Amino acid sequence: MNQPADPSRTPAMVPPGRVRLVRAELRAWRPTLARLLGLLRSAVTSFVVLAGMLWLMPGVDAYGLSAVLWLVVLVACVGALLRPLLLALATVLGGLGAMVVGASVQTIVMYVALRLAPDAKISGLPAAFVASWIAAVLATLVDWLTDSGTDDVFVGAARRVMRRVRRAGGGAGTPAGGDGLLVVQLDGVSAPLIQWAVRTGNLPTIGRWLRSRSHQLRTWHTGMPATTPAAQAGILHGDVRSVPAFRWYEKQSGRLMVTNRPQDAAVVERRLSDGHGLLRDGGVSISNVFSGDAPTTLFTISRAALPGRSTRGYASFMTYGFSRAIVLGLGRVLKELHQARAQRLRDIRPRVGRSGAFLALRPLAGMLRDVNVSLIAEQMALGTPVIFCDFVDYDEVAHHAGPARPEAMEALGRLDGVLGIIERLSAGADRRYHLVVLSDHGQSQGATFRQRFGEPLARVVDRLVRTGATAGGRTGRVPAQAATADVSGAVEPWGPVNTLLTEITARRGVTAASTRAAVRSRTADREVTLGPAGEEARRAAGTEAESVVVASGNLAMVYLTRHPGKLNRAEIDAAYPGLVSGLAAHSGIGVVVVGGEAGPVAVGDRGEHHLRDGRVDGTDPLAGYGPFAAADLLRHQEMDHVGDLVLISTVDPVTEEVTAFEELVGSHGGLGGWQTDAFLLHPADWPVTEDPLIGPASVHRQLVAWQHRLRLRADTPPDRTVEP
Repeated sequence: MNQPADPSRTPAMVPPGRVRLVRAELRAWRPTLARLLGLLRSAVTSFVVLAGMLWLMPGVDAYGLSAVLWLVVLVACVGALLRPLLLALATVLGGLGAMVVGASVQTIVMYVALRLAPDAKISGLPAAFVASWIAAVLATLVDWLTDSGTDDVFVGAARRVMRRVRRAGGGAGTPAGGDGLLVVQLDGVSAPLIQWAVRTGNLPTIGRWLRSRSHQLRTWHTGMPATTPAAQAGILHGDVRSVPAFRWYEKQSGRLMVTNRPQDAAVVERRLSDGHGLLRDGGVSISNVFSGDAPTTLFTISRAALPGRSTRGYASFMTYGFSRAIVLGLGRVLKELHQARAQRLRDIRPRVGRSGAFLALRPLAGMLRDVNVSLIAEQMALGTPVIFCDFVDYDEVAHHAGPARPEAMEALGRLDGVLGIIERLSAGADRRYHLVVLSDHGQSQGATFRQRFGEPLARVVDRLVRTGATAGGRTGRVPAQAATADVSGAVEPWGPVNTLLTEITARRGVTAASTRAAVRSRTADREVTLGPAGEEARRAAGTEAESVVVASGNLAMVYLTRHPGKLNRAEIDAAYPGLVSGLAAHSGIGVVVVGGEAGPVAVGDRGEHHLRDGRVDGTDPLAGYGPFAAADLLRHQEMDHVGDLVLISTVDPVTEEVTAFEELVGSHGGLGGWQTDAFLLHPADWPVTEDPLIGPASVHRQLVAWQHRLRLRADTPPDRTVEP
């Protein structure tokens, strides 16, 4: 497990363990035929790149062809000598230090080579910085052209990581043989979508597995809420009772919980964990919300920790792949601008804005994907028995572009390529890794509530709350300003950034202090909260709020904050007459779930569905939400901290479009469309103990059964009877 920095240790102290790490890294580097061939290719690429850089960059010159060739040799030699040293330094520093090294390595190599070249000149270090990044752009373009857009360069770097880890001993040694389980989560990919993409031939890796009958694809029903935190709570810990949505309000403490904020995720995990998580027996959690009780966690939100000094995959990526990732990320930003403009010009609807924070965070998803692959490669070289990693690329793009739009399908195709890379890398591991691929939920498309009705849901609730409070004789207690706190901002993409910055600011040193100063206005209780989540939490905690509306896709929960505990319908009607019926009558709201005398009731505009006994009065409001809707809503009502009212938007019976309460064209969280249709791809000869799989806890039980089959689990987990 990643440990926080020891506050008693000063930066000047260098423990013997760090010296051993440096020696191990240096011993691990040795010349091989593959490395020599790589250097030859690098020299050819460098000639093209450096010639282009010298032509483009003022302040950097080399006189004549021989000078350029000499510079190529120097860049190759300096890089071959300095990069292993810088890799050793990055490994020692870990975390943020490795990022700083990664951002600097290109400049250092370029500056030293130009200084040593007899017929070259450079005006100074700033010129070397600019020249190095021009060279990085050109090198990425040349590599992409020579490899026909494949990931051969990246695969080669990942294989070097695995060889380096094996030679360095990996700290605890690598086991000889045995089975291993690698679970890859493709965030937000629905089962119908992946089936369609396979049939069109756009997912060659998954398609090959299915056509060769090595793997089998099945659908599992997520239940509600259809969100990543709820799914991972169930899949990794076997229990979803503590996660009623992506975010929720807790009346007793007056606190808004947002599961991609590190402190909130840590609180939720303490509620979930019983020591029997999926990854408890030597597993590793990579880029997840919760740890699954893994002893090693990397980029896991609930632990808010960067990879430490022992994580060579992270250090190697920062040393060898950081500049490539930055260049590709900037390229994706330009492509995103083009695609967004094309949507506007073609008047593609529904659509939402794709600028601002989404555009700024867009390169991070691609970089995190490459880091994840490097970390997986390292863990396979270490012989880690169980690895669970989440890839969020598709989900983030689909939220803003649409679940089945070309941009989202392109992101899904890149993830299929990642699976191909992992398959190639697994051949070099000592364990025989079995690959299981799953999703946590799907997505449903539709215009947002604000787009359809010209106002957010919170304003509708506010109007009905004011009217109801007045009718109930409480005019004097209704605040002069808005009585309802609106919690519907797009916070999901900010999770990795806030996790990273929270970990950095918790450290010591100049960089940590500078980061704390830069984000001081967005820091509370040692947690960095960029994006709308922090302001929403402050609004929700305000004593003037009569109600709080919390949105997760097309699921919304209304909390009536003046009243402790969860209110039933009679109590709500007495305090706010017309609130329930007014919401049910709104054309953007399909279902209002509220507690009744005989259990929860799903209220629609023309009828009611009593969830406990199945009785329907009038027209069934759940008719368009699928066969599991009643059971999903009933289980959701039994979770902790569910709102006084639970709202599900309307769903179009023809297009299956939903009306998101957030400003997202692709959404998930509630019911309707493909958002509750997740997939599970597993080796075809593995038995499935539950069919159909209903809820993430059933997927947890299935994965545990497969762990026992592979002899990767020592315990017998407790019997959990709560679903989903």
